[in-house]
Formats: sequence, C-alpha cells, structure tokens
Amino acid sequence: MSIPVTLELLQKFDVAGPRYTSYPTADRFVEAFGDEDYKRTLAQRFNEEGARPQPLSLYVHIPFCASLCYYCACNKVITKHHSRSAEYLRYLALELALHTDLIGKGRIVSQLHLGGGSPTFMNDDELRELMGLLKQHFQLAPGAELSIEVDPRTVDVARIDALASMGFNRLSFGVQDFDPAVQAAVHRVQPAEQVFALVQAARDRGFESINVDLIYGLPLQSAASFDRTLEQITQLRPDRIALYGYAHLPLRFKPQRRIHEVDLPKAGDKVAMLARSLEALQAAGYVYVGMDHFALPDDPLAIAKRQGRLHRNFQGYSTQPDCDLIALGVSSIGRVGPSYSQNAKTLDEYYDALNHGRFPVVRGLALTREDLLRRAVIMAIMCQGAVDFESISLAYLVDFRRHFATELEALAPLADQGLVVLGDDSIEVTETGWFFVRAVAMLFDRHLQVNRNLNRFSKIL
Repeated sequence: MSIPVTLELLQKFDVAGPRYTSYPTADRFVEAFGDEDYKRTLAQRFNEEGARPQPLSLYVHIPFCASLCYYCACNKVITKHHSRSAEYLRYLALELALHTDLIGKGRIVSQLHLGGGSPTFMNDDELRELMGLLKQHFQLAPGAELSIEVDPRTVDVARIDALASMGFNRLSFGVQDFDPAVQAAVHRVQPAEQVFALVQAARDRGFESINVDLIYGLPLQSAASFDRTLEQITQLRPDRIALYGYAHLPLRFKPQRRIHEVDLPKAGDKVAMLARSLEALQAAGYVYVGMDHFALPDDPLAIAKRQGRLHRNFQGYSTQPDCDLIALGVSSIGRVGPSYSQNAKTLDEYYDALNHGRFPVVRGLALTREDLLRRAVIMAIMCQGAVDFESISLAYLVDFRRHFATELEALAPLADQGLVVLGDDSIEVTETGWFFVRAVAMLFDRHLQVNRNLNRFSKIL
C-alpha cells in the first residue's frame, strides 16, 4: 500500500546519492581507460561480422556561455569572444571524422541532443554548420528526436524559426526561477515575459516537445516565492518540467563561491519547497515520471512511464530504446557496448588530442559482469519501478535471491514504510516510492556498499 508523500517522509530521505544516469556512476571512471581502449571498443561494437547495432544516440557538448550563472556545476567556458565557437566547430569535425573512420559513415541516429554550456551561444550559421557536419557523418532517422538546450537570453523569435528550420523538434529552456531577486542573486536575469513569448513561438512553429528546467533551494528563494514561480510555470504549461534541487558544493564548483550561504534556504524550507512543488504540479495535471521529471499525461514520456517503456541515459529519462551513445565535445560522456568513456575536460587537452589524431578520451570504464548485472537491476528500478527475479536470473545466470540476499534484507524497512512491495519473485516500487526511487536503487549499488562517502553527490530529493 502506498502512503502519502508527507513532509516527514521527505525530510527522512533528504540525503545525498547518485542520479544513476549510468551504473557504475561517473565517479568510478578510471584514467587507465583511454584512446586505445575506446578505439578497440568501437571496433568490436560496430565492425564485428554480422553485427547490426541499433540506432545510435548522439550527444554534443557546447561548453561556451556568455555569462556566468553562479549555481552552475556544468563544464563550461565563460567568454564574450564568439570566435571561439568557430574554432570549436573545426575540432568537432575532426572528432566526427575519427569516429566514422572506424565505424563507417551513415550509421542511423534516432536521438540527438545538444547540451552545454549554452548551445545557443553559437550563432545560427554555426549551428547550421554543426547540423551539416552531423548529417555528413550520420543518417538522422525519420522522426528522430532532435533536441537543444536554450538559454532564453540568447534567442529571440527569429532564432526559434531558425532552430525549427535546422530540424530541431524539441527545446529545453533553462528557467530555474522567475523571481527577479532570485535571478539577480544567481546572475541569470531573464523576465518571465521573455520566456512566455519564446515558448509561444515554439508552439506556433510546431515543436513537438518543450521542456522547462526549474531549481529549488537557490539563494533568496522561499516557499512563497517559489509558489509564485510554480503558478507561472503551470500557466506556461510546458510539455515537460525538470525540477532539480540546488546542490551547494562551493569546494567543487568555483562559481558557487559567489553565492552567500546565509542567503540559501534552510534545509527544512528547501524540503517544504519540494513538497509544495509536488503538490502544485500534480494538481495542475502533470504526471510524476520519476527523479525530478514531470510531464503532461499525453506527452510520450508520461505514456512510456505508464507502459513500462522508460529508459535512462546520461541526459536523464528517455523514450528511446537502450542504445549506444556517441558523445562529442569537451567533457562529454558516452556509452558504447559494455563501456563508458569521457572526453578531456579542458579545451587545451581536447584540442591537443585531436591535433595528434587521437580520440580525446581521458577516462572511462569497461564494465564487469557484476557491473552489468547490477546495472540491469538498478535501471529496472529507475525506469520500470519493478524487478522480476526470474528474468534477471535467466539473463545473468544467477540465483537472484541468493546473490542479492543482503540487498533484499536492506529493502525490508522501505517496504515497511510503503515505498516498495517485496514479493516472492519481484520488487515493485509503489506510487509513493517513485518519489524516493534513488534511495531504492542505492541499495543495489555495490560501490556504495564498499565506500559510503556520499559527499560527492547531490541530494536525492
């Protein structure tokens, strides 16, 4: 039986933990995995006789931003010099060529995402050039999801037209908060009227999905002020909403040192914001997809949730089947077969590798059999909210109950709290448990069992 999502329950699970866009998580990558390992992985995955890989997913990281947002923990380069993106394009072309030299041109792509930084730092001609480069090397499938992250301060209605003409059919707007005082405190001022106009323009031009990012726990926020932002967002009515809790880690992320800790909401106030957000968004008709994600009932993400077809990759929840992810650009993280890889985090390192004809991969991980087993369990929890013991046992030749005896014992308290149902041959996450699904998945994380240092992770709520 599910129980209500109470403030007490939210406070109990206000702890840090991984987001599980992968398992093992990126903090487990090792520098021993480099260029040669990545080349070998590509060759094995794509050039085996008779191999027919599924359509690919592509991620391109554009690191540049014209101004610094103080809360940001992304890999970015703050610059006013737009000539730097033209140089970056030349290196993306080199990286693309390295890939297709190994795997061949024309591989089908069903999902493309441009992230950053601010992809819209590039001007329209540069974005067209980038899309042209991608089409030279890959084949975009009919109906492919083509999405781009948009900084509302860098676009106008004419640019929305341009993005549509390039083939993008999904937009994600970084809003965070509509309150002017909060915007000033995090150095990201963008009037609500501007965002409303851009979203309307995108709808008029037939974009299939519009996402808005929000952050609670920012400086000068209060439950009342965030209520006002939520009210505006429900009026805006984007197809999807990503609601993140701000993680203040100034020792790790230098820009956050500009935020005065005294201005941050107290822990109890932050949890109250989350509780009120859950109530407000569901009252407005949004479906809680899981892990920060909300969608309107007729959105493909909500439909996939109902039908048990959710998937998860480094960009979060997806409707696309589990597939290889080719990651391009500085710091980007990809997945090919049973391995993960990450590119160099600085432009100098990234450019230097490509100048020498090498993939800019500086770390990664070849998954073990145990990693693959636990990844299957964790992704089943994160995406379907259920684990069938028999299917896992048959696929990985294990006795599920014996192999995960410790984990099943640790799940008992969550079952007592109404978050999961432990059956004889299955685990099911309850409706209430979906709000705490990371806490369920964490119990199957072997690396966390060995090392319980959670300081490197954000809060799970």
